[in-house]
Amino acid sequence: MKNRAELFSIFQKFYAEIQTQFNISIRVLRSDNVREYFSAPFTSFMSHHGILHQSSCAHTPQQNGVAERKNRHLVETARTILLHSNVPFRFWGDAVLTACYLINRMPSSVLHDQIPHFLLFPDQPLYFLPPRVFGCTYFVHILTPGQDKLSAKAMKCLFLGYSRLQKGYRCYSLETHRYFISADVTFFEDSPFFSTTSESLPVSEVLPLPIVSPSDVVPPRPLQVYHRRPRVAAPLPFAEAPADSLPIPSASPAPALPSDDLPIAIRKGTRSTRNPHPIYNFLSYHRLSSPYSAFVSAISSVSLPKSTHEALSHPDWRQAMVDEMDALHSNGTWDLVVLPSGKSTVGCRWVYAVKVGPDGQVDRLKARLVAKGYTQIYGSDYGDTFSPVAKIASVHLLLSMTAMCSWPLYQLDIKNAFLHGDLAEEVYMEQPPGFVAQGESGLVCRLRRSLYGLKQSPRAWFGRFSSVVQEFGMLRSTADHSVFYHHNSLGQCIYLVVYVDDIVITGSDQDGIQKLKQHLFTHFQTKDLGKIKYFLGIEIAQSGSGVVLSQRKYALDILEETGMLDCKPIDTPMDPNVKLVPGQGEPLGDPGRY
Repeated sequence: MKNRAELFSIFQKFYAEIQTQFNISIRVLRSDNVREYFSAPFTSFMSHHGILHQSSCAHTPQQNGVAERKNRHLVETARTILLHSNVPFRFWGDAVLTACYLINRMPSSVLHDQIPHFLLFPDQPLYFLPPRVFGCTYFVHILTPGQDKLSAKAMKCLFLGYSRLQKGYRCYSLETHRYFISADVTFFEDSPFFSTTSESLPVSEVLPLPIVSPSDVVPPRPLQVYHRRPRVAAPLPFAEAPADSLPIPSASPAPALPSDDLPIAIRKGTRSTRNPHPIYNFLSYHRLSSPYSAFVSAISSVSLPKSTHEALSHPDWRQAMVDEMDALHSNGTWDLVVLPSGKSTVGCRWVYAVKVGPDGQVDRLKARLVAKGYTQIYGSDYGDTFSPVAKIASVHLLLSMTAMCSWPLYQLDIKNAFLHGDLAEEVYMEQPPGFVAQGESGLVCRLRRSLYGLKQSPRAWFGRFSSVVQEFGMLRSTADHSVFYHHNSLGQCIYLVVYVDDIVITGSDQDGIQKLKQHLFTHFQTKDLGKIKYFLGIEIAQSGSGVVLSQRKYALDILEETGMLDCKPIDTPMDPNVKLVPGQGEPLGDPGRY
C-alpha cells in the first residue's frame, strides 16, 4: 500500500480472499480511528455486507491490543534484520514482508508450538525454502537464452526475502534497480551486501602530511571565555575573577534601544473567525444518510474494463459495444476493401466511459471506437485540423441573457457526432477489435465518414454541423464561431451554442426553436434532453426569479480524484465576517484576471 487512499480497495481484495479461501464471512472489523475507515465507500461496503465496524476510543490503543501487539512484533523483527545487515531503511517494506514470512513459519507458543501457516492452510503444501540471512549477497543465475559466451552468467543482487506466490527468493539489483524472483541462486550469507566498514582510505595515506619543525610551531593562544549578555534592561557587573583564572575580557554592554524603536505588539481581536458555514458540510458525504451514502458508493463502484476481452465478457459493456457498431454501420462509416499497395492503415481501439447525470447517477455505459490518429501522416492522411468550440464567456453571456429575459434553455445531444463528418482524405483503418467480420479478416476499413480519434474529425464534424444549421437560416457570430443566431421579422430571436456535440438553444421565438429541433432531428441522430440541467460541468437550474449555477459535482469529483473527499478546510487570511458592500472601494483594472 503506497498511501492510505488504497485502504478500501485492499480491504475489498482481503474480503474476497477470505471468502474464497476459507468459505467464511467477516462479521466484525475492529480498527482505530483513521479517517479512511470511515469514508463513504468503506462505510457503505460494510453496511452492504453486514459487517459490524468497531473502533477504539481516541488515544486508546490498548483497546485494539491484538493488532497493536502484532504491529510491534513485526516492526521489532523488521528493525532487527535491517540493522543486523546494515540494509538502508528504504527497504523497510521488504523487511516487514520478510518478518511476516518468518513469523508465520516459526512455532508459536500461543498455538502450542505449532506453525501458524500450517494451521491456516492444512491441505496446502508449504513451499520449502530454507531461511536465509536477510540483506546478504547472492548471485542470480542468468538463464536467458542467447547470451554471449563471454558475458556474465550471474548477477550480483541483494537478498530481500521470499515470494508469496512463487517458490523463489526475492532479490534486488542495484545496477538495474529491478526486483527479481528466482530459485536458481547462490548465497553468500557471510558477506553482507552493505558493508559496515568504509572502504575509503584515511587522508594520511592519500595526501602526505607536511613536516613541521619545532620552530614553526606557534604556541596556542590562551582560551578566551565570553559570557552571554543577560537579556535585561541594564547589564549586571561581572564577578571578579580569581588570580589563577584565565583573563576574561569585558564585553561592552549593547546600547539600549529607544522605546520608540521597540516593536509594537498588535492586539489580537477577540472576535471569532470561525466560519459559520464550513464548506465541507456541502462537499462531503459525512452528512448524508446511510441509504443515500450507499447509493453514492454503488454509483462510484462501476469499474471500467481494462481490455476488450473483459468488456465482451460483461453483458452491459458488450451491449454498449454492439450499439456503437450498429451506429457505425447504419451511418455508413466505412467499406471493407482490400488495402491498396503503397497505403498504410490506422489502428483503432475501444474506449469506455460511464456517463453520469448532474446528481452523480449513472446514465448509461458508453463504448466508443477510437482511431489511433497519432499514426496518421500529415499531408497524406489529413490536412487542416482546427475546429472551434464555444468560449466560456459566450456561455456566461447566454445564461445572463436568459436570466434577464426569462427565456427557457433547451439542451440537445448529438449521438456519435464525429461520425457525421465527411472525409475528404483517403484513410484506411484496421477492423475493430472483437468485431472482425467472419471470413474477411484480410480486409481493411475504407473510411467514408470521420471517426473519433482521427485528427481531422473535429473539423469535419463542425463543418457538417455548420452547414446544416445555416441551411435553416441561422447566422454565425463573428465573435465566436460556435454561436449561431436568427432574427425573424417580428423581432423574435433564436440563439444556439455548440460545444462539440452538446447543443444549447434559447430565445424568444418558441415556434422557431421547435422547427430548429425538427431540422436537426432530420439530419442527425439527436437526443432531446429537455430543459438544460448540466452543461460543461455546471449544474443549471432555472426558476421564475433567474438562473442558479452550481459546480458541486465538479468539486466533489476533484476531491475524490485527489483522495480529499473527507478533508477539513483550513483558515484563510480573509476574515469570513467581512461584509462586502457594492460601490465601495476601487474597481479592478482587469476583472478578467480574477
